[in-house]
Amino acid sequence: MVRVDWRAGQVSRRDEDRAEKLEQMQEQLTGAVEALVSSADWRRAMAFAARFRSRSFNNTLLIWAQHLAAFEQGRVPEPVPSYVAGFKQWRTLGRAVRSGEPGYRIYAPITVRMASSTPDDAASWRRLAPGEKQRPGEVVRRRAARMKPAYVWDVSLTSGAELPSRPAPRLLDGAAPHGLWEGLTGLVEERGFTVQLSSVGQLDGANGLTDHLTRTVSVREDMDAAARVKTLAHELGHVMMHSRDDPDVAQHRGIKEVEAESVALMVGAAHGLDTSDYTVPYVATWATRVPDTPAVDVVKATGERVRRTAVAILDALPTEQVGNGDPPGLALEPTAGVTVSAPAALPERHDAQQRIPATGPVL
Repeated sequence: MVRVDWRAGQVSRRDEDRAEKLEQMQEQLTGAVEALVSSADWRRAMAFAARFRSRSFNNTLLIWAQHLAAFEQGRVPEPVPSYVAGFKQWRTLGRAVRSGEPGYRIYAPITVRMASSTPDDAASWRRLAPGEKQRPGEVVRRRAARMKPAYVWDVSLTSGAELPSRPAPRLLDGAAPHGLWEGLTGLVEERGFTVQLSSVGQLDGANGLTDHLTRTVSVREDMDAAARVKTLAHELGHVMMHSRDDPDVAQHRGIKEVEAESVALMVGAAHGLDTSDYTVPYVATWATRVPDTPAVDVVKATGERVRRTAVAILDALPTEQVGNGDPPGLALEPTAGVTVSAPAALPERHDAQQRIPATGPVL
């Protein structure tokens, strides 16, 4: 008698279905990134990412593209989502996803347990089998082995209990968010730099300057408070992401300015600052200049690097900030200890003396 394991067929079909969905998501993500490469929407994308900064840059773009499609189909009332969460998460808040709404596909990690007795040695980690215990002296961490599709829904696709209101920063024209200058200054000083206000003549017309040789960050003093704080956030981006030791300074200069300006944009957007006057170079001019790397990969790697830097800054600030896209009152499961591999990253690029001519992007 021949036994047929019907479960093996089920698993195979499930894996094939997952693979097909992941392929569709990759095509959608690539399309969204290609649109950024060939358009002037980088500033808008980064401001959007600031509102959904708890999610990876890839997932942010997937949410953006799918919500916009839902808006064009008349399924949602606004072109930009407000809060997104999973099916069960909405249930915990007393809301239910409307019948028939497919949701937005995003990437979610499938994690495995890894053990090592020498955790600083990357090659020493070994995967634990289900139920297997670590050996004496080993450290255990969870890492993402692969990705699977998961689903989230905007609040407009749900119904039920009212969500609690979340206060949003309110700013007067030209005013800086309360405590932001002091907070950014503290982060700069933690990294061994000194912040100083300088005249426009001292900066040769630029708004700011990061000098890694003298360990100083200079900001023009003859600007309103909002402009000064945005410039300081830009320079902090340089301090955290770049240094003077990069042999490819000239080649990657444009990308570094995009990174620093994008960090400033995200920090400003998270504090309710008007982002309409941010200057971000046309994406195609820098994304296509990295040798042996497709422009799509450059944009994805840059966006994720910017997001992580901005999130590190925002998490360290005691200031009042806009939400991160999670519904108010949602208790999130802890993710500490889970390592998720970043997108294919560019090599770290550094800077010597950050100076930009008056005709270039705002420093």
